[in-house]
Amino acid sequence: MARRLIGPALGWGVSALAAAAWAPHASAQFDAGGRSPEAIQRQNRIQELQRLEYDRRLRANQDVPPGQRVLFDYGGYATVNYLSLDDSEADQHILREYSGIGYVRLNVDGAQEVFLAARIGYQDFHHGDSFSGRGDEPIDGDLYRGYYRFDLRKFQQAYGGEGTGDFNLVAQVGRDLAYWGNGLVLAQVLDGGVIDLEYGKLGLEIIGGITPVRTVDIDSSRPGFDYNTRRGFYGALLNLDLGQHRPFVYYLAQRDYNEMDVRQIGAITTHYDYNSNYLGAGSSGQITDRLRYGIEGAFEFGDTLSNSFELVGFSLVPIKQTRDHIVSGAIDGRLDYLVADAADTRLSIEGVIASGDVDRGHSSNTFSGNAPGTQDNGFNAFGLINTGLAFAPDVSNIGVLRLGASTFPFHESSKLRRLQVGGDFFTYFKFHEDAPIDETTSTGQQFLGLEPDFYVNWQITSDVTLAARYGIFFPNASAFPIDDIRQFLFVGVTFAF
Repeated sequence: MARRLIGPALGWGVSALAAAAWAPHASAQFDAGGRSPEAIQRQNRIQELQRLEYDRRLRANQDVPPGQRVLFDYGGYATVNYLSLDDSEADQHILREYSGIGYVRLNVDGAQEVFLAARIGYQDFHHGDSFSGRGDEPIDGDLYRGYYRFDLRKFQQAYGGEGTGDFNLVAQVGRDLAYWGNGLVLAQVLDGGVIDLEYGKLGLEIIGGITPVRTVDIDSSRPGFDYNTRRGFYGALLNLDLGQHRPFVYYLAQRDYNEMDVRQIGAITTHYDYNSNYLGAGSSGQITDRLRYGIEGAFEFGDTLSNSFELVGFSLVPIKQTRDHIVSGAIDGRLDYLVADAADTRLSIEGVIASGDVDRGHSSNTFSGNAPGTQDNGFNAFGLINTGLAFAPDVSNIGVLRLGASTFPFHESSKLRRLQVGGDFFTYFKFHEDAPIDETTSTGQQFLGLEPDFYVNWQITSDVTLAARYGIFFPNASAFPIDDIRQFLFVGVTFAF
């Protein structure tokens, strides 16, 4: 990675000079306020130095060309990945992926920043293993991330103002990852804008954006779900900084803008339209110096189109779709314990529960979705919660308990001190035993199975990083029509430059 930093040295060493000026002096003379002449002189000297520094910074920002007050950062990294996984039908898929990302960042006075990153690559599937059925695919050159960010407080400080006091505004427009709360409802790359308002300990984040078209949709039955998705997200999150705790509440609206919203299978025509709203609350922080926590709950409401067919004997018969109300919810909570040893050992426990709907055929799809004329109680959102590697169910009609641990076992070794190993153990069950998840399961079976996962992160050098993941899912034989164990293996090497 190459980097260039240009700018005058603006610091005048006020802290050091002030400390020297406050050295004790002996005197018996004081003013009406109880201060000696030496104390008054020292105070005036400190104020003079502070004014001098402020004037120097102002003049530097006014007189020095912008090219000498900026941070220009550029670089990139290339990755080589290998993936092998077993799907729900016990078929193995093998993928070799090669990709590269280049970026540039321009920052002026810490107040304005422009960041651009582009990605290109190639996906090489083993014969017949493509997830989409389209075979090997290039990763077309695309804007991976790109935004402009403005910080009002830093701008005023850099250009002659005295700051904004307790108030600040940070605005960003472009393409970036939006991650709310603890990730239960929203963790999506969006094209749009974010405004962060701050007043004292109170913060308000306002968001509006649309997913890039190549986003993978939650409804896998919709045409073009894996390469043509357009969903809009609009909302506000209010948080309070209480030092050790940061509680928050939010409202988020999701709107379906997908143009590929009709599917024809024989005589069955399916229309797609899923519009949801989320009211959420939670908090994150630390209970003690070693114990950290995060909790988030969300209530979902909105409307969706129902299923488009019914099963008569062994035949699918088309039926009229209805627009049904969504009423559902989910909650996620976690605890992390820091052992505070030399190996930076951490222990964690996390649980997530999401409601389901007994008259759905699939937890998130419209085709085989909610029964016409009924309330949809299946929770569906757009977040990112760790539900394992090999099984990895969607957060809908699901309960997951995770126990985890990680450590740096060779922290005393000069070559291996940045090698981290860890693992997670998952237990899965249905929220409602007769409701579906995102793959075929038996009714009347609540326990789904167990899964241990293991991972290694190793920063070999400053420019080379290795990541490895392995998971194996042991399904409940009574809950799945195919009860073979499933394995997941990922190995990736990243080269930064």
